[in-house]
Amino acid sequence: MGGTMKFGVSTFVTDEGIHPTEFARALEERGFESLFVPEHSHIPVNEQTWPDGSRLPRVYSRSLDPFVTLSAAAAVTERLRLGTGIVLAVQRDPITLAKEVASLDHLSGGRMVLGIGSGWNRTEMRNHGTDPATRLALLRERVLAMKEIWTKDEAEFHGRYVDFGPILSWPKPKQRPHPPILLGGGGPTTFARIVEYGDGWLAPPGLSLDKLTHGIRELQRLARDRGREDVSVTAYLSPGAEAADVARLAEHGVERVLFGIDTAPRDETLRTLDELTKLISS
Repeated sequence: MGGTMKFGVSTFVTDEGIHPTEFARALEERGFESLFVPEHSHIPVNEQTWPDGSRLPRVYSRSLDPFVTLSAAAAVTERLRLGTGIVLAVQRDPITLAKEVASLDHLSGGRMVLGIGSGWNRTEMRNHGTDPATRLALLRERVLAMKEIWTKDEAEFHGRYVDFGPILSWPKPKQRPHPPILLGGGGPTTFARIVEYGDGWLAPPGLSLDKLTHGIRELQRLARDRGREDVSVTAYLSPGAEAADVARLAEHGVERVLFGIDTAPRDETLRTLDELTKLISS
């Protein structure tokens, strides 16, 4: 496949699937650019369904911590980009999260990509002390606070939801001023939030091509209206995608394609990667 399109894989890494070190090595050996992993700290017993009522797959309650997973992947690779897709920042302390991101970026030699969002499981949020009604405002302040920590020797932040006086926190990220921040979501305020404090859009899995391309046009128009250059777009495809699907995404300005693959045992996972390798090499 020509052009500058990047190809990565997104999956739930769990205690029941391929080990993350072998998975990461296999991705790098096959020429994939990145590994993205999602996050759920837990699934409340009384909310084991999607908002539409369908049953959540068991991987949602068995996923490994994203930063531990990506640290393991970093230790056995040299080029593979390490992404969260997404980390639930409204469920994490921003000072600790800033430290985790900076540490992973430092140790990996600048390979971290921070996919970030607020999530959808309201009971999960409440169990972390987060009010779902204010999660977007909280997310904004936490991202802005982390930027202060990453870019200032003495950082402080004073907002409605995040408030701390001057602090010292190292390491700073290897990438300057910080790793790329990709905002996940497809709600009515997503694009405005990307343009304000993000570097790119991590489009939701399952989005139709029509909705994706419409969203890209709206996002880039808003970026230009507010004096920004075009922002990057990362989109998902299923493993059954064809070269024509990838070409269409490239035509509409998608920078990175993530193939969302099921969590599976070692041999099945490697077979899936081998099939995808044929696609990205075509």
